Amino acid sequence: MGSTVFRINTRFFSIRPVIGLSVVLTLALTLFTLSIKSRLQELSVFKTNVNPAHRTASCPPKAWADGQWKYKPRSNSTKTSARTPEDAHAFAGFAGCASSRQYEWHLGIDSEEQQRKLPKVDSYQWTPKSGCDIDPLNGAALTKELVEHGGWLMVGDSITENHFFSLSCILYPHVVASPDYGSGQGTYAHDEPQHLHLSPHSPLIHNLRFPDGFDISKTPLVTYRRVDLLFEHYELVEFHRRLYAPPRNFTLFDEEVPSFSLSPAYYMRLFTKPLPEANYATLVTSTAGHWTTILFAGFQDSEKEGSGIYDLLEFFRQVTKKWAYEVQEALYEDQRKGNRGNASPRQVIVRSYLPGHEDCHEKYEPWTVYQPFKFFEWNWLWIKDFNTIFQKILSSRSPGYPNIHYLPIDQPALLRPDAHVSSDCLHLISGSGVIEGWTHYIWHFITREISGRN
Repeated sequence: MGSTVFRINTRFFSIRPVIGLSVVLTLALTLFTLSIKSRLQELSVFKTNVNPAHRTASCPPKAWADGQWKYKPRSNSTKTSARTPEDAHAFAGFAGCASSRQYEWHLGIDSEEQQRKLPKVDSYQWTPKSGCDIDPLNGAALTKELVEHGGWLMVGDSITENHFFSLSCILYPHVVASPDYGSGQGTYAHDEPQHLHLSPHSPLIHNLRFPDGFDISKTPLVTYRRVDLLFEHYELVEFHRRLYAPPRNFTLFDEEVPSFSLSPAYYMRLFTKPLPEANYATLVTSTAGHWTTILFAGFQDSEKEGSGIYDLLEFFRQVTKKWAYEVQEALYEDQRKGNRGNASPRQVIVRSYLPGHEDCHEKYEPWTVYQPFKFFEWNWLWIKDFNTIFQKILSSRSPGYPNIHYLPIDQPALLRPDAHVSSDCLHLISGSGVIEGWTHYIWHFITREISGRN
């Protein structure tokens, strides 16, 4: 709808002379007082996000990740099982969820065993030991942030889709999701784009400062795109060829193993698109789950330690350096063009990836100390190595990546073997506090920890 302007209709009342002046003044004062009180109540939902530029950094990633899970139920319900979405919402502290894709699976109520576990699973809250000064997670305040300062483009695999669903619950009822799978929209294709838009029925609308060109029907607050490998397959094949000059008959990928990806050139163009098509300020990504010698079959070598995984890790290091350079260059170009106007430069957040847990469905409470693997599954044993590679590259000051930030905040998830969905031991239940913690800290980081934020 272009630049959005809201007008309040005003009625004019005629006061007859028979009404005394004191009555008129009393009435006027009463109306003024009620108006101020109403306005303060409206603004109170934003009190956790006022003037972020004037707040000091108070909880770096390392401090946030150093903590423990404490039993703090979000609901007073005495139910011992969560059989309906409404039960799950109550235990999680959600008003509802906007996304309708695999709804019961994400909420953890698609099996009787999960239904019995959920009341306890959703009753833990992460508590940093350092006493981090971090504002409470507030869906209304975060919605305001996404409208006024720019939205999130979420780029990653199905764990990032987990994150997107959880975010749709945190922001509910202020957002609507598309496609609406509950109404028969969408194809359920893994690489289908998903969006959260501001709901035209949100009670926040009249208190929002809309950027010029913002269109409620067109401008997404959050978008998820499936990206498993940072680059397209053909780009990785060509990059591998230039690095290693393999034999002509060499095949890097097992084409029968499914994976989905996009080129940085594509999603960085999407990230920097102007209003009304987009208004993203933060790109959130995470990767490592699909970097296996099963998919990268060309690295398989049973005679080597780890059957070739260490060679794949070295290739990942080279790919990550290339990715960081290309992404930062795209951000520099965006800054040169002045696409954000007077707003702060766009930022990229890399969240540390996480492995799953062995025998997770037999776990019923958080750990206090992480327990290492007993068996090798997928590439889980080496996820820490993938994370270390990413962290070292982004912490390097030569050439430096000032607008790309690595967040080592995987510790809360590592201590939650009980928080997995029914189908596997990698994906996580929305409402358990794990994924919600990612949103909470990322929001804090971009508003409080990054210098130069307007």
